[in-house]
Amino acid sequence: MSRLLVTGFGPFPTVPDNPSARLARRLAGSPHLRRVLGQAPDCLVLDTRYAALDAQLAPALAEGPSAVLMIGVAARRSRVCVETRAVNRVSRLFPDAGGAVGRTLAFEPESPAQRRSRAAAQVLVALRRAGLAAVASRDAGRYLCNASYFQALAADRPVVFLHVPMPPRTRRPTAGGGRRRPTLDRWAAAFVEAARVLALRSRAQR
Repeated sequence: MSRLLVTGFGPFPTVPDNPSARLARRLAGSPHLRRVLGQAPDCLVLDTRYAALDAQLAPALAEGPSAVLMIGVAARRSRVCVETRAVNRVSRLFPDAGGAVGRTLAFEPESPAQRRSRAAAQVLVALRRAGLAAVASRDAGRYLCNASYFQALAADRPVVFLHVPMPPRTRRPTAGGGRRRPTLDRWAAAFVEAARVLALRSRAQR
């Protein structure tokens, strides 16, 4: 159907094992998603450094993916969040994994104050239908998640950013004595439906 780029982030000081990287790799290797798309998606795990936006993300976007599914972790949230927009602001308070902070308050001084995802609402519906209690969010932060989303939204293609909470360390027994499906498995299965939405939208735009 279309070529999809899936992105996640590598570790940073407070999150040494970033679930977004694991999810991005799972999706890239998913036989089900390959069948949905007609081909395997591309996978990019970004270094959690501002330099990665130019060194890693920009070249991947320049290759012209027809849609982009971005995943990041928001450790203080309790549910999967579908980010509806990215803002042209960078926090100078929080250093990246290399200790660097944003050089300016605006990510791109000559660009608009915000960019919105036209696919977010449809992706939210798809995630809920897939069984996730996902919610919409207007705040992608002022860190690399927001900055990468703002960059990806510059082109006219379907793009959405999904923030995931930190998954629980253990699985709780169900009422019948079994175990719940592992959290990352549930998220990955639902994110296939998000990818389907993006692929269909990209095909409709062509």
